[in-house]
Amino acid sequence: MRLEPIANPSAARRYGFPALALAATVLVASILSWIAGADPLATLGLIVTGATGSRLAILETLNRATPLIFTGLAVAVAFRAKLWNIGAEAQLYAGAVMTVVIGTSAWGMAWLQLPAMALAAVAAGALVLLGPVILKTRFGVDEVVTTLLFNFIMLLFVSWLVEGPMKDPAGMGWPKSTPVDRDLRLPRMVEGLRLHWGFGLAVLAALLIWLMQARSVLGFEMRAVGQNARAARFSGIAVTSVLLKTALISGGLAALAGFSEVAGLKGHLTRDLSPGFGYTGIIVAMLALLHPIGVVVAALFVAGIFVGSDSMSRAAGVPTYIADMLLAVSLLFMVLALGLARYRVAWT
Repeated sequence: MRLEPIANPSAARRYGFPALALAATVLVASILSWIAGADPLATLGLIVTGATGSRLAILETLNRATPLIFTGLAVAVAFRAKLWNIGAEAQLYAGAVMTVVIGTSAWGMAWLQLPAMALAAVAAGALVLLGPVILKTRFGVDEVVTTLLFNFIMLLFVSWLVEGPMKDPAGMGWPKSTPVDRDLRLPRMVEGLRLHWGFGLAVLAALLIWLMQARSVLGFEMRAVGQNARAARFSGIAVTSVLLKTALISGGLAALAGFSEVAGLKGHLTRDLSPGFGYTGIIVAMLALLHPIGVVVAALFVAGIFVGSDSMSRAAGVPTYIADMLLAVSLLFMVLALGLARYRVAWT
């Protein structure tokens, strides 16, 4: 048995196998619910109701999806050019750190300081990813290893900051930073609820990335490098330059997740600011087939699973860890589906 590449996969093959992957994920969820002693159909219904059953639930799902859209876009942009960015978590925290640095300084000009916070966050995230890409293009160092290790380095750095230079003197000993000035917070989209305009910024970013990939020269070059870097270099494309530009865009997008969490929701930096948004962004990007608009849909789907699972756990007594199992299984099935969409099994 061997795998043979398919030159031009049909639309049914390209989209049918991912659809089967989602169906298989639902089947696994049903089996897990049955093992946990709950009615599978009732459990799935509780997840859907918990995520979309009320105005509050819908807004909370949108709120939870905001950082996932940013990290999903960051991963999708990088993976499209075959740049394996596993360090979106580090870039997120870099953006959060710069948001607090700018947001706690006294400028007296909120109209200028809020955009400066976002730009500083983007620059920090871009620089964090730029280092591994330079190591890759200059010395051939595997970016999977370097970007993954940066996650732990950045988390230790944040731990030092919130326990030392950035520690809030009024925080009663808790390891958190000085809060960002309230005039510099992202406004709420719905008054009195947690949903903020970071979600609108995330959707706008997805639209801009889609236009860039579909209509710009850089988007074409990124796709060409991702398909075959040697052929792209032979045709005159500066592969190293494309990878560096990709790193700047990808790292900046992930950093916006940290900016939106601090300026839009939490107000300060903590070590547990992200419960794994950077890693979950990989699942979001894969579920979206690396399409920017699909990232928004996939992020809403994943956020709905998290929000709905919390409600389901309280109502049915099923552990919330089932949500983590679902996401892991969905990623495995999607990777398998993408492989079957591009290769056929041949028997000899």
